[in-house]
Amino acid sequence: MPEVTFDALLLLSFGGPEHPDEVVPFLENVTRGKGIPRERLVEVGEHYFGFGGTSPINDANRALLAGIEASLARHDVDLPVYWGNRNWRPYLRDTLERMAADGRRRIAVFVTSAYDSYSGCRQYREDLFEASQGLDVELRRLRHYFNHPGFVGSFEAALAEGLTDMPADTRLVFVTHSIPATMNEASGGPGAGAYVRQHHEVARLLTAAVGRGDYDLVYCSRSGPPHVPWLEPDVNDHLEKLAADGVGAVAVIPIGFVSDHMEVVYDLDTEAAATARRLGLRFVRVGTPDTRPAFVDMVVDLLLERDAAERGLDPVRAVVGDLPPAPDRSAPDCCLSLRSTREAVS
Repeated sequence: MPEVTFDALLLLSFGGPEHPDEVVPFLENVTRGKGIPRERLVEVGEHYFGFGGTSPINDANRALLAGIEASLARHDVDLPVYWGNRNWRPYLRDTLERMAADGRRRIAVFVTSAYDSYSGCRQYREDLFEASQGLDVELRRLRHYFNHPGFVGSFEAALAEGLTDMPADTRLVFVTHSIPATMNEASGGPGAGAYVRQHHEVARLLTAAVGRGDYDLVYCSRSGPPHVPWLEPDVNDHLEKLAADGVGAVAVIPIGFVSDHMEVVYDLDTEAAATARRLGLRFVRVGTPDTRPAFVDMVVDLLLERDAAERGLDPVRAVVGDLPPAPDRSAPDCCLSLRSTREAVS
């Protein structure tokens, strides 16, 4: 049985409502401090109400947690797994308090965000710092994994499945969450632009894996004011362009998401699919890693990798493609936001 120095693994995610009465309070948590009027939150909430007021993310995390526990058992690693969210129950602070009460002091943290950005990196680390105040715990966030073979390989398998009944000239359209252009520029460090670069790397690898030469990287879920530049093009606008260019079939691959979040089931399965039908485009939405064995086992691989590094060893860091593995510890200027002055775990 592998010896590990950690006392527990924390699965840290975004969170989501599970009842119609929870939708607007959840959105208030997500947007707190941004000055967004309640009427706008109610409007956005309609996305959730169309699915019974329930986000799929919590069930996805329950399934992932069960998968991680099973993978740990297969690897003979005896380590408890806990789950906490940034924006809804189970809240991160409540989970950390329970872990501390259970005597868990050295805690590895797996975040359900594969890429660098303020919202996908530093904001999680800020919340970890804030939620751990006054608790006798040490937190070690596992590295970003956009180029880990378990992540890329899971999308490769899903893409191959999605293309099974599609024509050979199907256009590959990779989709991720739009963010402000300034947030992309700060991702990975000032001027680094890691968010876009990392997504292009994943898209390139997957395109090559299925023997295609061209692809598009587009965005969904823009939520900022019109005068603030966000990453473009929007997926629906891009489908319009493809149809005008004579493209007849598209495969939409949500590489920005580890499971079927609301942005996937609404923005892609509902809105983008409707756009494709209107345009006469043949359309398939490719699956996410979710609980595919390679993705679940990746979590354990990252845990054992970080544990070895904490013990002063030089572990093999599995990656595919041309970019190096992400560092264990984020630099002080990684993924800064001009709006935030909060402290963050490294």
